[in-house]
Amino acid sequence: MATKTYNKLNFHSYTFCIWKEVLFSEISDLKKNYKSQSGSEYIFTKEGLFRISNHWGRVANCHWRLIPLAQFKNQNTIVGYAKWIDFYSNDNTSKLFFIKVDFEEKEVNFYHKLSLENQEKVILRNAKETAKTIQTIKQVLTETNWAKYLKYDDLDVLRKEVVSELVNSEKRFLEIKKQYLS
Repeated sequence: MATKTYNKLNFHSYTFCIWKEVLFSEISDLKKNYKSQSGSEYIFTKEGLFRISNHWGRVANCHWRLIPLAQFKNQNTIVGYAKWIDFYSNDNTSKLFFIKVDFEEKEVNFYHKLSLENQEKVILRNAKETAKTIQTIKQVLTETNWAKYLKYDDLDVLRKEVVSELVNSEKRFLEIKKQYLS
């Protein structure tokens, strides 16, 4: 499957991208090329672009995630950088996303299928299914009330089993929990 080439004319239309936060000092000598209606500013380079903004995540028809240098607080203005090759096509209906979980940090994130570095087996979901599954995984990782009537010896082991099944199958949360009732 040929991948679309992104540039300053089309990066903002139905794309997925993971941006990396950079320091303001990296752009101090650069000229801002564009300011959006929402106030985000952009600096275009040959290799990619900088975005100066206080909002990330769902941006118009795009999914743009920021990897922060420190704990990110929405409404703080941050500079993010992405290479043109970091942009992938996005829509709300195609199964384009897969989920990865860091059990030690209790963090969950999603990635575009074209960012797979090897041929690992993953379950692909559309944007809505991905968001719903991530919400459920966060609940399992951080709360205890979901396990109230389930039979288990170690909650951390149960969490890992349930989350792994949520990530690696298309089973619904209720279906997975039923396995632990008896």
